[in-house]
Amino acid sequence: MRQKGTRMISAFLLCLALTLSGCSTQPPAESDSTPPSSSADSSAAEENQVAASPEEGVEIATNGGEIIAISALEHQDETAESVVYYTSQITPEAMVAIYQALGDGLSGENIAVKLSTGEPPASNYLDPALIADLVSLVDGTIVENNTAYGGQRSSTAMHYQVAEDHGFTEIADFVVLDEDGSMTLPVEGGTQLTENLVGAHFPEYDGYLVLSHFKGHTMAGMGGAIKNISIGMASQEGKCLIHTAGESHTSPWGGEQDPFLESMAEAGKSVMDALDGNMLFVSVMNHLSVDCDCDGNPAEPDMHDIGILASADPVALDQACVDLVYASQDDTASLIERMESRNAYHVLEHGEGIGLGSRTYRLVSIDE
Repeated sequence: MRQKGTRMISAFLLCLALTLSGCSTQPPAESDSTPPSSSADSSAAEENQVAASPEEGVEIATNGGEIIAISALEHQDETAESVVYYTSQITPEAMVAIYQALGDGLSGENIAVKLSTGEPPASNYLDPALIADLVSLVDGTIVENNTAYGGQRSSTAMHYQVAEDHGFTEIADFVVLDEDGSMTLPVEGGTQLTENLVGAHFPEYDGYLVLSHFKGHTMAGMGGAIKNISIGMASQEGKCLIHTAGESHTSPWGGEQDPFLESMAEAGKSVMDALDGNMLFVSVMNHLSVDCDCDGNPAEPDMHDIGILASADPVALDQACVDLVYASQDDTASLIERMESRNAYHVLEHGEGIGLGSRTYRLVSIDE
């Protein structure tokens, strides 16, 4: 009797536990949808992977996972002479790979790496860890010029400190090109400028690797390769000259928009001419804020990162970056508004008009 009672109590407790857990001793009712087997899971994953992969030569994937048709890039042309290389990867290895895609590289023993050191405290300058391997590959000296609008990079001593604080002096030597003043480059074929003033140390380098962070800009509408070799390469005095279309050597304020944009293109061409074209350009499309790296507290980006692009043609490179923004279905409205409200594309129009480069390009993806 004790064993029978024990079995009855055990059965009762089991039923109670099953009831409380929502289970049943009856077989489960048939369902209209049965869980897929592991092989079905694998097949579905493979199908999704195929759907998410770009068709080679027809589409590209962005760093954020978006698929963009190459045909959606307005100025892309398979017959174009200017080539823009692309990768969705934003890594140190990708920086090296896309530079090597450009061919033989820069000539000469002394190579400068032009970039923006970024205004403190929180601008979106290029991460030294991202560019370190490439800078080492070209055995480059990182160079920059002082700003003309105040901030912590308007004096040479402060600028060197910012470069150190931001980690650039840990990966290479660093030089402020205009720490000893300016030198003059002639501007050929311009409508706004007859001269461009760059840092006095500019001619000490045989070639320039221009590393740019593509983004918006409060005054120019966008900042990319052309801005980096014009406003970015200009001395403090030269910056004033460009902003005012040749009117002032002492103040960057008060210039009209289109003459300012045309002056940027003309200043950039004077730099290319002075170096006999011994320049290569790599632009990183990440942290796509409406604000430039000269803003110490930029607006947060609304859209995802896209990738890295490179070219020997700064006009084609900037145009490809612009085309990618327009082709994206991401939240691009704020960046497009910033560019359009400043007529940013005029620098590309004028740059092409004076022979700085071509707006038409052939996009070549190096992604496998």
